[in-house]
Amino acid sequence: MKKTILIILTTFLFVNLFSQQYIARARIAKEWGYINESGNWIINPQFERVNDFSEGLAAMRKNGQWGFVDSEGKYVINPQFDDVKNFTDGLAAVKAGKEWGFIDKTGKYVINPQFENVKDFSEGYAAMRKNGQWGFVDKQGKYAINPQFDKAFNFTEGLAAVLKAKKWGYVDKEGTWVINPQFDRAKPFIDGLALVNMTGDWGYIDKTGHFVINPQFDNTQGFREGLTCVRKGKDWGYVDKKGNYVINPQFVDAKNFSEGLAAVKIGKEWGFVDKAGKYIINPQFENVRAFHEGLAGALKGKEWGFIDKSGTWIVNPQYERIKDFNNGRAMVRKNGEWGWIDKNGSYLINPQFASSYPFVKVK
Repeated sequence: MKKTILIILTTFLFVNLFSQQYIARARIAKEWGYINESGNWIINPQFERVNDFSEGLAAMRKNGQWGFVDSEGKYVINPQFDDVKNFTDGLAAVKAGKEWGFIDKTGKYVINPQFENVKDFSEGYAAMRKNGQWGFVDKQGKYAINPQFDKAFNFTEGLAAVLKAKKWGYVDKEGTWVINPQFDRAKPFIDGLALVNMTGDWGYIDKTGHFVINPQFDNTQGFREGLTCVRKGKDWGYVDKKGNYVINPQFVDAKNFSEGLAAVKIGKEWGFVDKAGKYIINPQFENVRAFHEGLAGALKGKEWGFIDKSGTWIVNPQYERIKDFNNGRAMVRKNGEWGWIDKNGSYLINPQFASSYPFVKVK
């Protein structure tokens, strides 16, 4: 019995692993197509514009009209729309003329075009604008919250930030004010906290509207790994979720933590500190990117390469532009063309594309 279960589980994992396909959009001359992990075209360049695959389909524009293709390049929904958004929660926003609606994956209208603007569905509802006012609809197109707001974000963690009479607050899915309009700016909730601005200063509130960190910062980037970089005056530092300084303001510029290290700038050079504020990699680079999969992009002179967490060059500076590592590969541009390298700096796909985007998983 145990052997049978093991065989079933092994088979399931094998099928699931190898049924996953990674596809990237790429451009040659003026036309876009899609390549596989070997750099071979699986959908030949033929489109004016393309989006990444989302929920098994990709939006593309042909002769000025948008439609959707599958991972084999077959039209699932013929080009017919003036604009589209990606599929989210089984529906895609599409624009016909001047009005937006939503279709399912067969191309059938689930919500007829009638809105001036829309956002993607999130937590079962989509923000939409009608007669200059924002509200929310469900997946049947019924108003969950009538249009009444000047601006609106989608729902996250059960609440949506909305603007009314020049002040931001938060409503629940019935349209009831949970946090009354009082903020000059507001962002969606993430991990129970929302970034808000009052009279030019940024702070953080919880879902009751209580300030967890009082407004006091000129700039902040949101929490990552338990800390956020904040600027007060000219200097950046780091605070925890109680607003206590963990690393005092001292940097000309700073980025959030990633994989335990944060990029910071002193004078004209970038380095990396740990969560105690200790330099792990001394400032020495003209620019840097965050660590991903153990490596970070770094700029020396006019060329980019990749360093490890000791600051050692793993891939020497040689590229005009780079992207972060993802699934063991990174995009790099050389002589105006994009390709992909592995963590040793060997080319997985030689530079050959005028433009391209990172690989995304398509089942």
